[in-house]
Amino acid sequence: MTPPRHGAGAGQDDPHDARAYEDPAAFEAAAHGLSDPLNDPLPGPGPFPPRQQAPYGLQGAQEGPQEWYDPEGYQRDWYGHQEPVQRPPAGPQPPGGGPAEPPTEVFHRIDPYEPYEPYEAAASAPRPEPDAYTGTDELGDVPDTGAPGTPAPPAGGRAERRRAANAKGRGRRRPAPRPDAAAADGAPAKPMTRMEARRAAKAAKDSPAVVISRGIGELFITLGVLMLLFVTYQLWWTNVRADQIAGRETHKIQDNWAKGGSKPDAFEPGQGFAILHIPKLDVVTPIAEGISKEKVLDRGMVGHYSEEPLRTAMPSDKQGNFALAGHRNTHGEPFRYVNRLRPGDPIVVETQEAYYTYEMTRTLPQTSPSNVSVIGPVPPQSGFTKPGRYITLTTCTPEFTSTYRLIVWGKMVDERPRSKGKPDVLVD
Repeated sequence: MTPPRHGAGAGQDDPHDARAYEDPAAFEAAAHGLSDPLNDPLPGPGPFPPRQQAPYGLQGAQEGPQEWYDPEGYQRDWYGHQEPVQRPPAGPQPPGGGPAEPPTEVFHRIDPYEPYEPYEAAASAPRPEPDAYTGTDELGDVPDTGAPGTPAPPAGGRAERRRAANAKGRGRRRPAPRPDAAAADGAPAKPMTRMEARRAAKAAKDSPAVVISRGIGELFITLGVLMLLFVTYQLWWTNVRADQIAGRETHKIQDNWAKGGSKPDAFEPGQGFAILHIPKLDVVTPIAEGISKEKVLDRGMVGHYSEEPLRTAMPSDKQGNFALAGHRNTHGEPFRYVNRLRPGDPIVVETQEAYYTYEMTRTLPQTSPSNVSVIGPVPPQSGFTKPGRYITLTTCTPEFTSTYRLIVWGKMVDERPRSKGKPDVLVD
């Protein structure tokens, strides 16, 4: 260093005058106030700006001209994650108690080999729920479940984690679009080509086997419904209708008797002339002339065998067999439970003149429909040995079939004129 001159011309105007640096504190302030003592020019007289020292030898942001590079970006990319440190401004405070200058953000380097607590807290925090369709979370990463084989999150700064995420994204297949993605986004569906449209129409068209099987199934369903309706009609509706007709016919017969009309010599086929009572079975049904299915039996009435060669006697005859026929099932089914009759059970026939009471004697559980001897004057299998005043009830058996006939016989035990009132079996 050139020694200071002490000549007469030395003064404050001379930059080499040693008197300008006679105060050591002024020199120290001037030297430390420079951002770079080797590059910045020596300051002139006057107060020097305060120097701001950053830890670890790094310079912080200062007021004045900016550098051509980004110091923050340089520190972030080269040294990894930087943690801002707030320091109070150095130097004298402005006089008058005015507002202090804002603190300057300075950065210090974080040792990558030391544990970084914020990163550890972020790594231990629960990750977002994975998407049920793609298997990734909202960040596009496969969640770390801690299972064997699951990659751990990359260590290091933000740059390392970003590079690792980009490398993993390039190696992973993009998830397939959802089938309803176009509809959800509102975008129009891609039009199909002619070949694709033909294939789709062919796939949507049913094969002949499917059409035939569907037709057979519909036919079976229709037949099943028709059979169900027929069974309902036979087992329920026919009884309803027959009971209504038989009830009206009973009232008609009783009205004619009440009027006191004369008894005809013969009754027309289908004409009601008597009423049958079976107290044990709670049966009260009209007796009509003939055994016509349409005119008598299907109308809920009991028919009298009155046509040759099966003509039988009337209750008023002095001897003979009064034979009756009736349905066991459907159409009123008046003889549904005649198999429950036992010897001695009463059977009463009410006419315009009298009440004829019979007692049941024997039952023939099953016989052929062609066995007409069961309604003869003296039936061979009835146990009767001589002519008398008998009654025979015939019906079909087994139930709901007409394969055989069930026969019930009885003999007259009482004849009571109507003027004497009802017999005791009807009063009780």
